[in-house]
Amino acid sequence: MRHREHRERSSPASTAMALLISLARHFSLKRLLLRTVGAILSAQAITLIILQVISRQRKRYLPQGGFPHTRFAEVTIGQDHLQLYDYGRDLYDDMLAAIDSAQETIYLESYIWKDDSVGRAFKEHLIRKAEEGIAVYVIFDWFANLVVPRKFKIFPPTIHVLQYQAFRYPWHLFDPRRYALDHRKLLVVDGQIGFIGGYNIGETYATSWRDTHLRIRGPAAADLAQSFVDFWNQHVPAYERITRRHSRCFNPLINVRGTSAMRLMFPIRDMYIEAIDRAQKFIYLTNAYFVPDSILLDALKAAARRGVDVEILVPWMSNHIIADWLSRSHFSECLKAGIRIFGYRHMLHAKTCTIDGEWSTIGTANLDRLSSIGNYEINVEIYNGDLARQMEVLFKYDKTNAFELRLEDWEQRPWYVRLSEWLLTPLRFLT
Repeated sequence: MRHREHRERSSPASTAMALLISLARHFSLKRLLLRTVGAILSAQAITLIILQVISRQRKRYLPQGGFPHTRFAEVTIGQDHLQLYDYGRDLYDDMLAAIDSAQETIYLESYIWKDDSVGRAFKEHLIRKAEEGIAVYVIFDWFANLVVPRKFKIFPPTIHVLQYQAFRYPWHLFDPRRYALDHRKLLVVDGQIGFIGGYNIGETYATSWRDTHLRIRGPAAADLAQSFVDFWNQHVPAYERITRRHSRCFNPLINVRGTSAMRLMFPIRDMYIEAIDRAQKFIYLTNAYFVPDSILLDALKAAARRGVDVEILVPWMSNHIIADWLSRSHFSECLKAGIRIFGYRHMLHAKTCTIDGEWSTIGTANLDRLSSIGNYEINVEIYNGDLARQMEVLFKYDKTNAFELRLEDWEQRPWYVRLSEWLLTPLRFLT
């Protein structure tokens, strides 16, 4: 009897059952998930480190020197006169001239303001006008200018300065609306001359970066002035608020669209989607960091599928290598939908779009989540055929310094590139 019991206990079935019980005791779904997540996070970290090393190395091989640019004639829309810029040096000369012409007020807002010859020239001109009695107000983003020497960011008391900081108190860390940078770039003089676009202030942007800016002379500039005043008054104590108001009027052909994280207002993204949905002929879109959300991307794909010529121009190597890779993770989907993609050979920082020879937008908003529902941004929306034609010319001119990405070539990229894109995909929501 004892021998029979021993054989039963030692049978293959009982041994297998004991093994399964032992494995079940040691198996933990939670542990497996943690290890999987840990492995993915480690792979992401390694990929990011490798990309940062590549980024430093590739700066040595980025194209240096000039790039194709042109000059445009001023466009008149009613009482407003619009000037398009695609070269920083030309823009800065006209901005400084506008500052020198000020009679009452100067509002300057810049995301980045470098301590170099260009940055110092702007500072000197502003100080000189303030000494003449002109009301000069300046806004710049604290985080974006961390590397700028502190001495440069000190202004004389004749100039009103707002160094915008997202977090001023510890409890601000728990407010998602506070995770917003001031990414806007504005100059408004006397409420009559306004500049808006992608250009920051610095030597690099003057000659080495392709960007797009717009000058508005006329009543529509008052809307830019009011946008500056609204931002200033929202972020300063009551006794420092600007009380001056510039006369404004409704203009259905020129509209200013601004995002506000604190007010949870994000009209620029909706503006793009609505315009794309209306497109019948073509969409020429230029953007420095093309990482659209699913709704915006679906709108572009739907336009291409209904026969619209959708062309997207992006920098092939921008100043943010992570954004480049996140952008490229969309390329297969875009190309398969019939969207044409062009890689610009220099640094391209513009944020523009023109559609059907009628509608255009120029401003500060990239097509990523930070710009769509995060940072403070500002764009101008324009309904005018003459300006739209200039935007078409500019887009085609830029394509002479770009190459077109073909689906068959893109599909042949190495497996490790595909793997890196997949690993980085979850980071899209951070851009």
